[in-house]
Amino acid sequence: MKEEQIVQFVCFETPLDTEEFVAKWEQFAGSVNKGTDINLHQSRKNGLFRYVVLQRCMPDEFHFILENRRRSPFAKEVAIKAERAGGYSILQLNRTQKMKAGERKLFAFLHNPISDPDLYSKISVRNNLNIYEPYYENCRYACILEFFIKDSLAEKLLYKLKQYLHGAETGIYKECALQLS
Repeated sequence: MKEEQIVQFVCFETPLDTEEFVAKWEQFAGSVNKGTDINLHQSRKNGLFRYVVLQRCMPDEFHFILENRRRSPFAKEVAIKAERAGGYSILQLNRTQKMKAGERKLFAFLHNPISDPDLYSKISVRNNLNIYEPYYENCRYACILEFFIKDSLAEKLLYKLKQYLHGAETGIYKECALQLS
């Protein structure tokens, strides 16, 4: 059952484009993640790329995506800022299928808990909003909203959310291909 899943969110900020980032990320993705449900999303802001990685699993299968591996002293270091947002349970799951052509995702990372989940459903099409709440006490965010929106409406929704969600981290993301073997 999907509602019993934990969704781990890990955010990255880097100057690397998608192809370069995926190659670096896969070097550090542990073998524990092979065969798991992982999605990668990319946004660009202020000359940097921001990536959000979602890993879905059952509570008893939960493992961090990144392992601490030794780096070669000869490897060129690239600035990749990683932030583990934590593991979240699904409060509301309206959209389970992948993004369609001509769609984007809009993520809103809230620092304060939401008091009325229906408020956000009214802002966007009701069937296109997933809401995640912390599964563990040490999660970085009080709530994460995941909107599926047509490209043409994404900027308008982002503007509306910024009016309602003071201090929330928001962004429009595209889904990227990720090959884990």
